Parts: sequence; C-alpha cells; structure tokens
Amino acid sequence: MQATNFFGEANDTFLNHLAVAGITIAIGFVVWLVLHYLIRIVVKRARADRAPLEHRTLRWAAPMLRNIDPVVRALENERRVQRARTIGTLLNSVLTIVVAVVTSFYVLIAFEIDIAPLLASVGVVGIAIGFGCQQLIRDFLAGIFIAIEDQYGIGDVIQTSEVIGTVEYVSLRITRVLGEDGTLWYLRNGEILRLGNRSKGSYTAPATDTDDGVFPTPAAGAAPAQGAGPASNLSSAPNNTGVPNLSSTNESTE
Repeated sequence: MQATNFFGEANDTFLNHLAVAGITIAIGFVVWLVLHYLIRIVVKRARADRAPLEHRTLRWAAPMLRNIDPVVRALENERRVQRARTIGTLLNSVLTIVVAVVTSFYVLIAFEIDIAPLLASVGVVGIAIGFGCQQLIRDFLAGIFIAIEDQYGIGDVIQTSEVIGTVEYVSLRITRVLGEDGTLWYLRNGEILRLGNRSKGSYTAPATDTDDGVFPTPAAGAAPAQGAGPASNLSSAPNNTGVPNLSSTNESTE
C-alpha cells in the first residue's frame, strides 16, 4: 500500500513538473511569436517605399525637387530595403536565441534541476568559443555597425586598401565587391579598416597627366613635327659602310 502511494505521488509530481514545463514552453513560444510579429511590422514599415517629398520637412521644396525625386527615391529605396532586411534578420536571430535559452532554463527549473553548475559550464564554454571564434565575432560586429550606420550599400562605389569597385552584396560577415578590372572580391567586414565611399561624397576623377605638364609620347609611325631639324636625324640608326677595298686602290695607283 505504501509502495502504491509512493509511485502515485511520484507520478503526480512528474506530471506536475511536465505540466509546468509545457506551460513554460507555451509562454516562451507566444512571446517569440509576438516579438517576431512586432519586428516584422517594423521592418516592413522601414522597407516601405515612401517618396522623400512626402515628408513634412520637404513639402515646401516639392516644386523644385519634383524632377529629381524619382532618382533619389530609387537609390534611397534600394539602400533602405537592404538595410532593413539586414537589421530584421539580425533582430530575429537574437530574439530566437534569447527566447530559446531563457525558456530552456525555466524548463529545467520546472523539473527542479539545479542550473548553477550548468550556468558555470556555459560560461566556460562561452569563453572558449569567444577565444576560438573571435575573428568571426569581429566580422559579425563590424557587419552590424556597417548596416546600422549605413556606411555603404548595394550599388555604391567604394575604395579600400585592397580594391576599388562597386558593392554587389552586403551581409553581416562579408561584403562582395566587383572591382574595376572585373574581379569579384570577397571582403570580410572585420578586415576593412579604412574605407571611402565615392557614391556618398563629392568625388571627382583625378586630373590627367597633361594637366601636370607630362605630355603623352607620339604614336609609332607618326610624322615628325616641323622644325625638328637635325635633332630628328639623331634617332635614326647609324649607316655602317664597312672597311673599304684596299686592293682596288693599289691597282689604280700602278
């Protein structure tokens, strides 16, 4: 009779723990859905195509900016969509990890499992992973700040210490750039120390060599300029006639 009561109480206790764990998982899932929906709404509004002239601060300049508005709207829309997509992906990833970790800890607590040793082990593992993947973490952090600060986007012409070209793809880890010679470069965001964005500033092409006083060399086969005089003959090859025939000279003297 006592054994039956013991197993019955143990079964009831396990069912209670299981019910608490199920409720915890359900609450975590609901929280994840709500926050994910809010992030989706924010990203959708950020990606919405809104003309610059619709802003209240620019309505007074609508007659003057109406002609350039389509160009500005196309460029800003592409950059805004790319930046919103990147930030939205980042927020969803962080949200998923945080909700999953917190829910797992509460599930363990529901089964009366001491999570103090587990937290200590997770801390040690996190430190080891941090040392081993510090370059990868550096790339991701640099990509986050590139997206938030809008340093460059798709279609911008950038100049780094390695390459000059057009940005074709930007992610949290790498940036893909098409060089001026047609080479496709993959740059890790953490390795980009100095960068110039030619599309944002007032970049002007450098002056040609003729402006610095250096004149181009004449093309091959071009006629010499008038007034060259004897100096033009100096470039021709010398005419070597060889050694004169001395035998014919002696016969003529006899």
